[in-house]
Amino acid sequence: MDILKYEKMYFSKGFKNIVGIDEAGRGPLAGPVVAVALNWGDADIIEGVKDSKKISEKKRLILFDKIMDNALDVGVGIVHEDKIDEINILESTYLAMRKAVGRLKIKPDLLLVDGNRADIHHIEQKNIIKGDSLSYTIACASIIAKVTRDLMMIEYAKIFPDYKFENHKGYGTKFHVDTIKEKFACPIHRKSFKPISDYLPQLKNFKEDQKIALLGIQMVGSYLVKNHFNILLINDRYDMVVSKENILVLLSIDVSIGKKTINSKIPLNGVNFDSKIKQSLIELNLNLFKKLRISTVDITFLKNGSEINIKKGKIYDI
Repeated sequence: MDILKYEKMYFSKGFKNIVGIDEAGRGPLAGPVVAVALNWGDADIIEGVKDSKKISEKKRLILFDKIMDNALDVGVGIVHEDKIDEINILESTYLAMRKAVGRLKIKPDLLLVDGNRADIHHIEQKNIIKGDSLSYTIACASIIAKVTRDLMMIEYAKIFPDYKFENHKGYGTKFHVDTIKEKFACPIHRKSFKPISDYLPQLKNFKEDQKIALLGIQMVGSYLVKNHFNILLINDRYDMVVSKENILVLLSIDVSIGKKTINSKIPLNGVNFDSKIKQSLIELNLNLFKKLRISTVDITFLKNGSEINIKKGKIYDI
């Protein structure tokens, strides 16, 4: 089978910028849906590229790097669980696809879409059933979408270790469903999905301040993952250590319910980088970073949700 069959056919008809689209994450009980729009250009194809579901996790990671290095243009669209609950998973998938196309640097003149349609009306599109097995550009898009989402779920696993998102990536395995029934849903679960809607926790159920504080820290962690931070450590000293763009960030997190403060420490953004902190980074194997930011995050639980405020500290050379 020629995996470039569709690309060659439409190139011969005069289309120049052909983009493949696929998504990952329509079925899980937790986390986002991710769509990718990919223009391969005229680079040589990479051996082993096929439907992401038919490739091992280890092989997908290798192919991910190769595809990102060689593709002419890649756009990624992410729609998180709160929006999925608001507009439903089908509309969220379409939205993710529109976001992905909107983030391309080169405007496509043809979209090859895995499945039925992408709900994008201003660009001509061809829908290919099982396109991730029949079209090279769609297969590449499927790998990028799958790996992007999996890496996010691995970050979430550091914040919500009880659910073991690193193993099932949010899909409804027996272990995952049993854990939801035992511990209730967490902030990244899709509240409109069954059985999540039957196991939604209420703040009044958290009778111990320590549990409310942990929930606040977890919600801050979720917010940071959505904003492309990597979670490195959650501990008693700094609450959370994260990184973004090669900058290490130490976070102290203050948790409040209305005017009542539950979890409070000395604001780290008022602390200077000193030998004590440097020694702590060495002990935590975090001294390979070149720059450090020390910041405080306030999260306040309100009647209709929560509010997060990040107070960025200055950046130090380590």
